[in-house]
Amino acid sequence: MDSSPIFQVIKPGIYTTFQDMGRIGFQKYGLPVAGAMDLYAFQIGNILVGNTRNTVSLEVTLIGPKLKAKAAITVAITGANLEPEVNGQSRPMWSTIQLEKGDVLSFGKYHSGVRAYISVAGGFDVPVLFQSQSTDIRSGIGQTLDQYSTLNGFPKSEKKGIGLSKHLIPTYATSIEVAVIEGPHMSSFKSNERKEFFNKTFLVEPNSNRMGYRLSNSKKVGTIKQDIWSDAIPFGGIQVPPNGQPIILMADRQPTGGYPRIGTVISTDLPKIAQLPPKSELSFYPISVEEAQERVIRLERELVTLGMIRKHMPSR
Repeated sequence: MDSSPIFQVIKPGIYTTFQDMGRIGFQKYGLPVAGAMDLYAFQIGNILVGNTRNTVSLEVTLIGPKLKAKAAITVAITGANLEPEVNGQSRPMWSTIQLEKGDVLSFGKYHSGVRAYISVAGGFDVPVLFQSQSTDIRSGIGQTLDQYSTLNGFPKSEKKGIGLSKHLIPTYATSIEVAVIEGPHMSSFKSNERKEFFNKTFLVEPNSNRMGYRLSNSKKVGTIKQDIWSDAIPFGGIQVPPNGQPIILMADRQPTGGYPRIGTVISTDLPKIAQLPPKSELSFYPISVEEAQERVIRLERELVTLGMIRKHMPSR
């Protein structure tokens, strides 16, 4: 199927990239996974517009782009509330929006969260590299939106409005607590250091990004000096470098690392971290692998159910 222009890029925003669920299976070759930082908001956006959950979308950071529709299309805006507008009029988040040719999608004031997702019915036409369409700037894969003047895709338009139930829409706080399972090097920390780790409140540093969220506290987390073998790093792995200030490894993390990992943030809590602005507060609590798995299963059932409901909704 041939693609056609769907957006003219008037303004790109400060850091807008194409993301899907990541470049899975290539860490062993030295390639980061990349992908959407907030996989919940990303998947919900695609479900709302009738795409498969892994369809590439635009990830918007803090300041949104300004896009002019080149065709009639259906879109959804999820994630951070950056006040979406069509032709200067406010439009709802977490809901489908119908755009006619010539309509201008833009964003207003920042309200909450860090990353929003623009999902388009039919998807964008961008290159597939190593089985993914995700942008990874550090590896030189893909491009930011400021390198495009026109976006191509496979436009679809539906005359029906679909919104997400309010109880499924997350709120993005600036002080959160997230669950952590024990890391492979937990035993390298003294018992009092492990206890202190779960009793501290950390601040998110301004130099946090898609690669990692740097945290700080007036007291160090441990005093480990031993060397460890480098090993693969999961999304949410918490490394403790020699300065004792933890780093949560995120979507664009390096494939391997040699700092001790005290724990890993569970996957269902990672979207909360992805939406934290600088100077937010973050604390951890321990959880078993079994409970973490149960939470993943519950979320997956929820997403599958939403997809089935969306698929069988009649057009009107």
